[in-house]
Amino acid sequence: MADVRICVCGDDGVGKSSLITALVKDTFITGKIQPVLPKFTLPPTLGTPRNVNTSIVDTSALPQERDSLRKDLRKCNVILLVYSDHYSYERVALFWMPYFRSLGVNVPVILCANKYDLTEGSNAAQVVEDEMLPVMGEFKEIDSCIRTSAREFHNINEVFFLCQKAITHPVAPLFDSKDRILKSGATAALRRIFYLNDKDQDGLMNDDEIQSFQHKVFQKTLTAEEIENIKRKVSREGTAGLDEEGFIRLNQHFIEKGRHETVWMILRKFNYADSLTLQEAFLHPKFEVPANSSVELSPTGYRFFVDLFLLFDQDNDGGLNDSELSALFAPTPGLPMLWTEANFPYCTVRNEAGHVTLQGWLAQWCMTTFEEPKTTLEYLAYLGFETSERGGTTTALKTTKPRKRRKGPGRVERNVFLCYVLGAGNSGKSSLLGSFLHRPFTTTYHPTIRPNVAVNSVELQGGKQCYLILHELGELESAILENQAKLDACDIICYAYDSSGPDSFAHIVELRKKYPQLDGLPAVYTALKADQDKTVQHTELQPDQYTVAMNMAPPLHVSAKWSSISEVFVHLAESATYPSMAFPKQDNESTDRTPWYMAAGVAALASAAYWVIWRKHHQS
Repeated sequence: MADVRICVCGDDGVGKSSLITALVKDTFITGKIQPVLPKFTLPPTLGTPRNVNTSIVDTSALPQERDSLRKDLRKCNVILLVYSDHYSYERVALFWMPYFRSLGVNVPVILCANKYDLTEGSNAAQVVEDEMLPVMGEFKEIDSCIRTSAREFHNINEVFFLCQKAITHPVAPLFDSKDRILKSGATAALRRIFYLNDKDQDGLMNDDEIQSFQHKVFQKTLTAEEIENIKRKVSREGTAGLDEEGFIRLNQHFIEKGRHETVWMILRKFNYADSLTLQEAFLHPKFEVPANSSVELSPTGYRFFVDLFLLFDQDNDGGLNDSELSALFAPTPGLPMLWTEANFPYCTVRNEAGHVTLQGWLAQWCMTTFEEPKTTLEYLAYLGFETSERGGTTTALKTTKPRKRRKGPGRVERNVFLCYVLGAGNSGKSSLLGSFLHRPFTTTYHPTIRPNVAVNSVELQGGKQCYLILHELGELESAILENQAKLDACDIICYAYDSSGPDSFAHIVELRKKYPQLDGLPAVYTALKADQDKTVQHTELQPDQYTVAMNMAPPLHVSAKWSSISEVFVHLAESATYPSMAFPKQDNESTDRTPWYMAAGVAALASAAYWVIWRKHHQS
């Protein structure tokens, strides 16, 4: 709950105490009032904006009370500056406003022309034009101005409401009163809100979309005539709806008319904080991942990203081109950092024109959710994910069952798997990743320096689909293999070597010796460049002998030039799904004899029971 502390300032005799008394008593007090009233607090039950507590502090302008005034000013968050005649008006610019600045007090100031009932022959418009606008132009701290009369009980509630509104619905973050334009932060927020309400992304909010927006924010409906009046007032001629610029002009019109609380209602409904950034709890909701679990998209999350893809594939070519991607990510800070580091869109599936396909789009979000679920939650918020379910954006994600002992039999209940591709330089790892994304083979060799990533879906036997993330580690290989957390996140290792290069397999042998912790991960051995002549490896054991010695399947011989290379990816995914089938077993590894001990125990108990029964039978 917010608190508003109003410091009522001004020269003696301008009616400060009378304004406060009229508010409290709901009428003008004709009798004598004490010079300075004690602090008064308005409870939130009196219909204050956003249900805030409001403290009103009366002050004295006497020089001997200056210390007390200074303390009260530094505690307040809004100042009500009152004047009532020409002399006290002149003192606003000559003394009061400079005095506030000298104290370093930077809070909104509400300028109040009191005792207007004593001013003959003047109207409100004339006072605003001649008195208030010039001083507002000189001092940007002045938030708004108003004429009041305690005797006539005119604008008494309104003046204190303005003070409250200056804190609960501040105009300063929204509007540049000097240049008379919306500030960039407000414009950016309103553009995003327009984007989220333009459901068909045709650049216009049609009548249904306007009505939906009105109901979401204000819980009210508009008549057809009211909708037409809005469009006629702010949209270009000939447009069939409310365009983006018209939507922004409409909100600026609200501010210029002193109705900036309306704009704040819109902003807060779409989870904007007072800083005009999305609320932290909305962008990053609490989402805990149990140990040994991973995070995947839920069916709701998949549906959201599918619908988003179909909505922005404007030319219906089955791919998102650069302009369509730019339009899709318009309400966000841009591509996620993870995507940039992974060299998106080259890390996922694209069509012949180089545009990201639906398959590649979903694979990319599966990888993001697996590696950085907080990033997915953040972008779900930016992109307008909505649900009636409790939990908000977290309903678009789900956590998998904790992964138990990897060497134990059984299936891992996951649909997204991470595979590290390890091997010597020029062994064909990058070509393997390229084949995974259906890229044409190229003979040009580019050494991998930065990590190389490829993500795609894989169809397992039986028709079940999963997603596989292939990581070629590049120069970060040592750092990643020494990081136990990174190894724990990995589901399968793919040891790749060049079957035509005599020194290629030796790198794998040395790698496993250098990092014995790799033995704790399931692994698949792959002999690449099988289209070339096979050569003898400069190792003590040849690859087939090496794997057989560990009671593992021999290397898969494949080539990026062969269509059958897709079988490697299926094998990797299935090995990650059933990891116990892809673990090395050393000759000196002790055998688990628990089943034999249990069987022997059962047999012994059975024999003992038989002997007891036989003895009782013969004794009888």
